[in-house]
Amino acid sequence: MKAQRLRFRYRLTEEALELKHRDIVAAWESAAKAAGLALSYSQGKRPAPQISLAAPLPQGATSDCEVVDVYLESNIDPADALAAISRELPAGLTAFDAWEVGVSAQSVQGALRWAEYEVEVPAGENSEEEVGRAIECLLSAESVPAEYRRENKVRQYDLRPLVLDVRLVGRTGDSFRIWMRLRAEQNNTARADQVLLALGLPDPTRVHRKALSLDEVPAVVQAYRRGGEREG
Repeated sequence: MKAQRLRFRYRLTEEALELKHRDIVAAWESAAKAAGLALSYSQGKRPAPQISLAAPLPQGATSDCEVVDVYLESNIDPADALAAISRELPAGLTAFDAWEVGVSAQSVQGALRWAEYEVEVPAGENSEEEVGRAIECLLSAESVPAEYRRENKVRQYDLRPLVLDVRLVGRTGDSFRIWMRLRAEQNNTARADQVLLALGLPDPTRVHRKALSLDEVPAVVQAYRRGGEREG
């Protein structure tokens, strides 16, 4: 039974770099149990905790803005839940905000719109002017063919509509710092490494997620909008 959905924002630091997606979910489950929260579980032979991360974080990346939804079988004040679970999360995961979301509201994955990253890449023989021109070329292109490989599967797609903005922030030592705002919807998501590949730059030495944007429209407003569309 789902009585309440709490949405938490949390940071992931270098102490948790080795954690994979499923490890982070497991860490939230363990912390919620230890905090005394009444987790809601799925039905079936293998009940799973009703915990949803907004977007997988690339392994090896850090973040200031991760979002997770936790479903509970009984209600608790969000501030009390935040205080309790903060004491139980492992090193490298730090919760810093919590609020209630309607149980029947849009999923956190469905509400996600875009993500911001700051990446550091080796400068090599590239100058700031060359990197700047590569960024201008990418942003002015009508399409940027790309492919995504996973095991033996290859998916061809157009990267350009997924790149909302890219900027060269500066240079630190032998590395460039590049800021990106990338689409992060359920079926339309860009990856920072694919953008660097399109720019002709090497693999990043650091990837940091700075922001996740959610379209948190109340369910009643969504229903009103859908009704208006049908009438039109």
